[in-house]
Amino acid sequence: MKNYYRLMLGRKSKHAEACLAGGFVGTDFGIHQDLTGRLPDEWRDFNKEFIPIYLDKHPDKTKIAAGLACGAIWTVSKGMVQGDILLSPDGTGSYRVGEITGGYTYARGEILPHRRPVRWLDRTINRADMSESLRNSCGSIGTISSISKHSEEIELLQGIAVPRIVSTVETVDDPAAFALEKHLEDFLIKNWNGTELSHKFDIYEEDGERVGQQFPTDTGPIDILAISKDRKTLLVVELKKGRASDVVVGQVLRYMGFVKDELAEPEQTVRGVIIALEDDQRTKRALAMVPTIEFYRYEVSFKLVKE
Repeated sequence: MKNYYRLMLGRKSKHAEACLAGGFVGTDFGIHQDLTGRLPDEWRDFNKEFIPIYLDKHPDKTKIAAGLACGAIWTVSKGMVQGDILLSPDGTGSYRVGEITGGYTYARGEILPHRRPVRWLDRTINRADMSESLRNSCGSIGTISSISKHSEEIELLQGIAVPRIVSTVETVDDPAAFALEKHLEDFLIKNWNGTELSHKFDIYEEDGERVGQQFPTDTGPIDILAISKDRKTLLVVELKKGRASDVVVGQVLRYMGFVKDELAEPEQTVRGVIIALEDDQRTKRALAMVPTIEFYRYEVSFKLVKE
């Protein structure tokens, strides 16, 4: 199955011209050694070995920054497979489309030395032509992010797919709730400072950039990773469209376990938050026994004002 990724070609696309001319993409992060034969099938195994190496080279960085850097190196070097599609910003407001054509190579002494060969297609996607959801996904912080959920739109923007005609009519009982649920995560990120959580927590940042959205773990991405203003508590935020079930409690506990074991410093604690339209009795019973997880219900309102 073909996957789709948004990949930055250096900070602020500073290496875009060289990558486009040379037919490659790559990463750096200060790990200057050939990784041939050292790229396991699972990214967490790679991180276990290379996070200490990264932190030794960058003693001012956190374990979270190290995990993101090593995860990006592994994804570009191993996780992407031949035939996967890349969207890379070229620095002009457009995205160049490329296809991975081969395996990992190491270019010692060159920019972005951990490389993959790419066939750049004669196609450019303008950011203005993207849906809001795709723009938000492509604008996520970090070197690489998965945008496979937008594969159909990307194919349409490239002009290699025909729009589907859907004959069914969807009835929406509450238009405001429907619109918010479709974009709940992006809405919460944009409006974080207006929420109660923002009084004590900030969405996690590294080097002034928000990296806490869709934070990768070995059991799936955390919707939002936040940190308390005193830096003593890491917060796992899980968003559920509609009604929450007791299953989400176990999911949040798994994420919290990952954060405690892999990311938290010795003096930091880990808490969780579930945000949903409503809960049920089973969720309430489960949360009653887990005081480290809180539940928040979101509300929306919608009205028309005649001018």
